[in-house]
Amino acid sequence: MSSILDSGFYATPPQSPRVCRTSSPSARASPALGAAGSPSRSSSSPSLRRSNSSSMASSSGGDRFIPSRGGMDMNVARFNLIKENSRPNSATMHTSPAKEHYKELLAESMFESAESISEPSPDETDLLQKSSSAPRILSFTKKAPTPATSQNNRLRVLYTQNKTDSKVTKSVTATRHIPTQPEKILDAPELLDDYYLNLLDWNCQNVLAVALGRSVYLWNATSGTIQHLMTLSSDEDAVTSLSWSDQGTHLAVGTNYTDVQIWDAESLRQLRCMKGHMGRVSALAWNDHLLSSAGRDTSILNHDVRIENHNISTFRAHEQEVCGLKWSPDGSQLASGGNDNMLYIWDQAAHERPVHSMDQHQAAVKAIAWCPWQRNVLASGGGTADRTIRMWNTTTGACLNSVDTKSQVCSIMWSKTYKELVSSHGYSQNQLIVWKYPSMTKVTELTGHTSRVLHMAMSPDGSTVVSAAGDETLRFWQIFDLLASS
Repeated sequence: MSSILDSGFYATPPQSPRVCRTSSPSARASPALGAAGSPSRSSSSPSLRRSNSSSMASSSGGDRFIPSRGGMDMNVARFNLIKENSRPNSATMHTSPAKEHYKELLAESMFESAESISEPSPDETDLLQKSSSAPRILSFTKKAPTPATSQNNRLRVLYTQNKTDSKVTKSVTATRHIPTQPEKILDAPELLDDYYLNLLDWNCQNVLAVALGRSVYLWNATSGTIQHLMTLSSDEDAVTSLSWSDQGTHLAVGTNYTDVQIWDAESLRQLRCMKGHMGRVSALAWNDHLLSSAGRDTSILNHDVRIENHNISTFRAHEQEVCGLKWSPDGSQLASGGNDNMLYIWDQAAHERPVHSMDQHQAAVKAIAWCPWQRNVLASGGGTADRTIRMWNTTTGACLNSVDTKSQVCSIMWSKTYKELVSSHGYSQNQLIVWKYPSMTKVTELTGHTSRVLHMAMSPDGSTVVSAAGDETLRFWQIFDLLASS
């Protein structure tokens, strides 16, 4: 059976190659096709025939490209066809080093598979050595011309758009859009501009509590309604701290007159008033039925709100006002920071002395936040003279990392959906900064407040952060997108 090459000729072994062209139209009407239109073969003419399209194409300028035969060796082509169509001999199926070497040389010179080639004869070996230096079959002698530098390929944009890089894909999926403008701004008149107070908290029922002067107001983020909870009777008194219970039904309020009040948020009535401090109550923290309060008298009182004699224990270690107070998520440890630049870790089971004392901060420690997804990791921030955020291992007391924020750290909050945290700052930028944990690299900065951002609170779903500043405004920032995190 003959084989046809793309170079424009065919060969019938073992005879010399020849080309049959039909120039007359009658050749296409030969009885090579049967009555049913299916091809049939004539017994007198076993050779293959080609239509006159080649002659017509040559006269009209050509309809296909035929490579130049100047770079071809017809003897090598004939040898290639013979060895391709020949069946392997069973006597030569065994392999030898000489045969393997011959197969490699032949495959390299002719792009031919060496598996179906038998042992060459001496004449064929001479022909193979001759062809190794000759131009290869069906190889173009001239390369395609390079396009001009000024040429503009409009299809190049299409191909480059389909090409994706794994590094680029990872960077795209890792980034998200954080709005730099607040989605809502509320006025907060008479908001005290005092660094040591804690006047903002958001409960699990989506109700925000804010202390304005002597009064406390409740803003329902779901319905947008505002309720007036209470107002202190004395003009000299002021609300200095507040904190929601874990269930979100009761609000603890600390006053300038050393009282700790418990209010029912549903009925808007006071349930009890607990005493024990000798100065204003500037920090509150809940741990189930246990309420811890701290203030200017440097002591930390632990109240059991279920019993009449509520004061069950007292922590004493600070030498100045305690302005930061937070229980760990599992309720086993209490962190306290004060104006004496000290950060203490207390164990609920040991009531006498703190288990760890950290003195690396150079200013008051008000900003305290426990990591919600990594146990025993605490973040703390220092005041104007310190300006650093530090990460602590509260099991060993070691400092894991620290970063200089270049401004006063007023508050810190961890994200519930991302491995990030947000900090609010005072002098001199008055901004919010989103940090990547644990590298502590900046994700973005949010500006807009004209005074130091003293307080922050987070919505129950973890998507929105509200900030309260000395400019008497509340700004709501959509920082942690829940859709992107999922």
